[in-house]
Amino acid sequence: MLNLSLVLRVQTSRPLATAATAVAVKTKPKVTKQRDKLKPLITCGRTQFNLTQHERADAKFGTLALASKGWLHNKSKGDHFTLNASVSGNQLQQEMQSVTDFLDSGQVGKLHPKLLENLQNELGIKMLTGIQVKGLPIVHGDSHALIAAETGCGKTLTYMLPILDRLLQREITERSFNTPRALILTPGRELATQIAQVAEKLSQGTDLKVKTLLGGSTKQLMMNPEFQEVDVLVATLGALSKLVTTGIYRMEQVRHVVLDEADTLLDDSFTDKLTYFLRRFPFHMVQKQDARTVGTQLVLASATMPTNTREILERVIDVDTIQEVVSPHLHHLMPHVTQKFLRMSKADRPGNLLTLVKQDLAKRRPIIVFSNKSATSDFVAIFLNNSGVNCLNLNGDMLMKIRLGRFDQFQSGHCDVLSTTDVGSRGLDTTRARHVVNFDFPLHISDYIHRCGRIGRVGNTDKSLVSNFISSRREIDVVQRIEHAARTGGLLPDVNANIANIIKKRFMAEMKAAGMEVPPQAQEEAF
Repeated sequence: MLNLSLVLRVQTSRPLATAATAVAVKTKPKVTKQRDKLKPLITCGRTQFNLTQHERADAKFGTLALASKGWLHNKSKGDHFTLNASVSGNQLQQEMQSVTDFLDSGQVGKLHPKLLENLQNELGIKMLTGIQVKGLPIVHGDSHALIAAETGCGKTLTYMLPILDRLLQREITERSFNTPRALILTPGRELATQIAQVAEKLSQGTDLKVKTLLGGSTKQLMMNPEFQEVDVLVATLGALSKLVTTGIYRMEQVRHVVLDEADTLLDDSFTDKLTYFLRRFPFHMVQKQDARTVGTQLVLASATMPTNTREILERVIDVDTIQEVVSPHLHHLMPHVTQKFLRMSKADRPGNLLTLVKQDLAKRRPIIVFSNKSATSDFVAIFLNNSGVNCLNLNGDMLMKIRLGRFDQFQSGHCDVLSTTDVGSRGLDTTRARHVVNFDFPLHISDYIHRCGRIGRVGNTDKSLVSNFISSRREIDVVQRIEHAARTGGLLPDVNANIANIIKKRFMAEMKAAGMEVPPQAQEEAF
């Protein structure tokens, strides 16, 4: 049954254990105490704000002394604090379970031997994370599932492996062109390409056909459509909805629907189009035991979720039929990644960025630079290239033919510096990256979670670093809330991934403050 208490940020009074606490229990107390003495949990430019052990978990925001509290003052420029990594990558690896032990437990029955062979040989996966161990049996069954877990923990494999196994087990009575049996929807083109690559590697040597459908060339596909057999279709929502409406793709044989990066797809900017599209699938038939009825399974996967998830899903499915698979580390700061917060003026950011980038390149450490707007991302790329640094640029305003392959160039090692917007923060498997720089600090905590998740991912045990440039009042407000969560060891506050809804509510509040009448329709839509 879908609870959504953790996902929807309905916090209880009991303190929740952090990832750092969970690992500390498994490690020897003497080692932990010694590490705490050598390196505090928080190191500050002003040492009186250093922290060696967590404050009260129930401390309210505003009651603790914060290093960033005085950052609104102009003289605070040059101050800094660091959230030190309390857990090593190797310690996180020890919490994982081997594929052999998991299969011996009999939780998912017998998986297709070719899938297991490709899992270990093509993808090089020998160990499973906690969310994979918990999620694989649920997705492999007939239940709808919500996989809510921290970034970089292997959510894609959690749903991909069991769905491919179910497709191989199910006999095909008849095949039709452009009629997929499994559909994976994503908000971005790079993410769709990445997911399709995982599906292709897992299904090598089988009869499964994987197809990727991206936006940017939809009109061409409508004028000159391609017809072929397809089992797994990975697509962006906008492109697919147009091709389904025109009848080029048909959905009547789809038995599995996955919303990857569901938080973005459930954002208000996608909601109406998504719910209209999903109403065509018989999700209600999955729970029926009658062998003659065939339903469609719904799987949602994300590291953050909108606060109005239940209201949106109720339009297309009975939410009580969704089983929740939630990581204990959800909405917590990553304990194995060092995070630096640097107070500076906007004029100092380019010079500080160039210094950091050159230091990383000297050590051959790939780096990702995030900006809030495409124009800033363009500026960063031009500035670094003019300074003698080879830098790739990737943002949503770029033409499809220019944007295509940019991320692959970074992943393949042709370039070690990537300037991007939040287009590059959602779900992309940036295992090469060792350093993330927030040139523009994100104004929403959900965006900060996703950006930090580009490093310290599964399979990467090297030390990773996040450097944050803090310049404006709104950025300082978000930093203070993050620092409070770090000092208490609790959940990050206000992790609402529905950015469009946040902006809408802010406009409504400003209209009320100005004495303006708020339209009734706007009040109803803002949850």
